[in-house]
Amino acid sequence: MTGKAKQPKEALAGSLTDFLCFAVYSTNLAFGRAYKPLFDELGITYPQYVTLIALNEESDQTVSQLGEKLFLESSTLTPLLKRLEAVGYVTRTRDTVDERQVRIALTKEGKAIFEKAFCGRERVIEATGLDYDTFVRLQSDLLTLRGNLLKASAK
Repeated sequence: MTGKAKQPKEALAGSLTDFLCFAVYSTNLAFGRAYKPLFDELGITYPQYVTLIALNEESDQTVSQLGEKLFLESSTLTPLLKRLEAVGYVTRTRDTVDERQVRIALTKEGKAIFEKAFCGRERVIEATGLDYDTFVRLQSDLLTLRGNLLKASAK
């Protein structure tokens, strides 16, 4: 698609399922339901899971760096990190150069729970019913959509 999507006037009175924002929102909720058995088994939440993913990708980052990656405010992220620290999955330490910054690192236990969760995600990927090419294309399209929306909201 090369141009901007146009919406015909008759679609403005459409049903809830006609709205892309609702499709994305409700799909996110469906993902939560699909992941719930795995997360219940591991004793983690979805926000904790994505935090473990980000820390596995790059350990020892600041709370603000992590917040940017996860699209979470510090007021949301800090309690989440404290809970992960309490169960031994992360460490929180003051930066040696700038003590105002708190650095987060994945522990050995955190790495182990991440690996269990990562292996379990195959069930959820399978539950999408998408073939590999469609899965990859959809993920790419959603990242493009997110980027466009962020760009537009920054204006």
